[in-house]
Amino acid sequence: MKITLKDGSVKEYASAMSVYEIAQDISEGLARVACCGEVDGKVVDLRDIVDKDCSLSILTANDKEGLKTLRHTTAHVLAEAVKRVFPDAKLTIGPSIDNGFYYDFDHAPFSREDLDKLEAEMKKIIKEGAKLERFTLPREEAIKFMEEKNEPYKVELIRDLPEDAVISFYSQGDFVDLCAGPHLMSTKNIKAYKLTSSSGAYWRGNSDNAMLQRIYGTAFNKKEELAEYLEYLENIKLRDHNKLGREMELFTTVDVIGQGLPLLMPKGAKMIQTMQRWIEDEEEKRGYVRTKTPLMAKSDLYKISGHWDHYKEGMFVLGDEEVDKEVFALRPMTCPFQYYVYKASQKSYRDLPIRYGETSTLFRNEDSGEMHGLTRVRQFTISEGHLIVRPDQMVEEFKGCLALAKYCLDTLGVGEDVTYRLSKWDPNNKEKYIGTAEVWEETQGHIRRVLQELEIPFYEEEGEAAFYGPKVDIQAKNVYGKEDTMITIQWDAILAEQFDMYYIDQNGEKVRPYIIHRTSMGCYERTLAWLIEKYAGKFPTWLCPEQVRVLPISEKYEAYAVEVEKKLKENGILATTDHRSEKIGFKIRETRMAKVPYMLVVGQQEEEAGLVSVRSRFAGDEGQKTLDEFIDQICKEIRTKEIRKEIAVEDQKK
Repeated sequence: MKITLKDGSVKEYASAMSVYEIAQDISEGLARVACCGEVDGKVVDLRDIVDKDCSLSILTANDKEGLKTLRHTTAHVLAEAVKRVFPDAKLTIGPSIDNGFYYDFDHAPFSREDLDKLEAEMKKIIKEGAKLERFTLPREEAIKFMEEKNEPYKVELIRDLPEDAVISFYSQGDFVDLCAGPHLMSTKNIKAYKLTSSSGAYWRGNSDNAMLQRIYGTAFNKKEELAEYLEYLENIKLRDHNKLGREMELFTTVDVIGQGLPLLMPKGAKMIQTMQRWIEDEEEKRGYVRTKTPLMAKSDLYKISGHWDHYKEGMFVLGDEEVDKEVFALRPMTCPFQYYVYKASQKSYRDLPIRYGETSTLFRNEDSGEMHGLTRVRQFTISEGHLIVRPDQMVEEFKGCLALAKYCLDTLGVGEDVTYRLSKWDPNNKEKYIGTAEVWEETQGHIRRVLQELEIPFYEEEGEAAFYGPKVDIQAKNVYGKEDTMITIQWDAILAEQFDMYYIDQNGEKVRPYIIHRTSMGCYERTLAWLIEKYAGKFPTWLCPEQVRVLPISEKYEAYAVEVEKKLKENGILATTDHRSEKIGFKIRETRMAKVPYMLVVGQQEEEAGLVSVRSRFAGDEGQKTLDEFIDQICKEIRTKEIRKEIAVEDQKK
């Protein structure tokens, strides 16, 4: 057989050989670092037999799939360590992920001290250097094998496989785990690893199932790479909005109020107010009219829209249909309310498009395990809007919604941090949706062409559409790499029929409009979390809840400091004065730690000449300026929403 290698060279062998044996034949050094193979584009285990002509690549930890294999094997070492240290723990699953691996166990929560013990045990296992050996069993024998080991979750996984499936296992010494592979040849090939954290996770991601304990870890080929990654983790912790937002007193949570119900503190509330006023003014410039609709409605409304059948589990329902005459629910969206605003009077084709905008407070009954800071909450506020349009206006209005979203992202400084997803229906699960296959394919095609015409890079994903229409989801990742939807723009050719919405065309006929569901900036709470992490709390001046802090050198200059603060506020600048009897160096350090964009130091020289000494996050010591000059400068910066580049911390201290 002829084996074509990665470099184009060809090896010939008289008989079948394993991938590992071929690696040995190429080079003993290559075999030592080999993690897995790739045969004709398919990732395979090193133990797999090659018995025909093919292309073959030997993958190491320098390759993506090779690194995944290294991490997967490390997950197995973790599982063995857990069974040694905590014999009663039950095994579930342990895959590799983008930045490492995890393994879920049915066990009490793990402390940091527990993780340290497990790391020490993993070190022993790796030093023992057991070979990983693969074997297979028929399905029924595999079930019996895991039943005898008292591993009920593994038994459940096997029972879900086809009747005729042959089940593969990997052993390393006395430890055996159900696994499809691939794996390293030996545990001794694991050089650098770290258990990073633990958390709860539902079995199979379903809140109706048992709560398991997930241990996260990572592994690299070299200790230097691991050290670099751990340093990176420490740096992103400094940006974690859940930590930083609390430290900056932007928001807090309280157990007696409930999960997913954050309290916005004055600074956080001010930032959201700034964004909300900006968005509402911008929408008005673009032809939107505002509505204000109830926070709840009878179940009758949601039955018309289809939410009662397709989304009831995600709603807060007030009452019992079997007992109460009327059952209400807190609204998870605003669209059906705005439809009745439209229906309140007859519309002509000349009246369209109508662009309704509302700053909407919404409620969604998220699982308790999903709650996180400001990104996953049960009550939130959104820049929601619905455009009622004629079919011939749909494409241009959809483009306008994309343009508004892009403007908002660019103004916030995050336009380069997002990806665009065409979220489609799943034709294999038609019961999840309303409307015909023809309508779905047609509307998805329209969105695809719009994105292509605008030259917006995008990817497509089935099963992510709303039950009544496809959409563009603008996605962003948090500091830990988890992706969230920030902005949604949805094409709806269905719900106008559900609500008997129409307009009178030029021939006097009733015609169904199309609807665009969209957000201009999305959820304010989630956006605030995003901005905290993006800027590490050092927000652009126009967004800051405190834009200037006046620092009198001593109590003798308090009156002048107050006069400066008053004039700043008269010009719409968010200013405070530090009245504490502290040395000026201390006040400057405190202001810098608070991430205030500008500090104005005032003393005898400044008071006598009507000046202020300006220090900023952007240029350090900017020298003395007249107060009017500084006000003109900062007002322009706020008005234009300029994002000034920060200087290094070391330069700020000079």
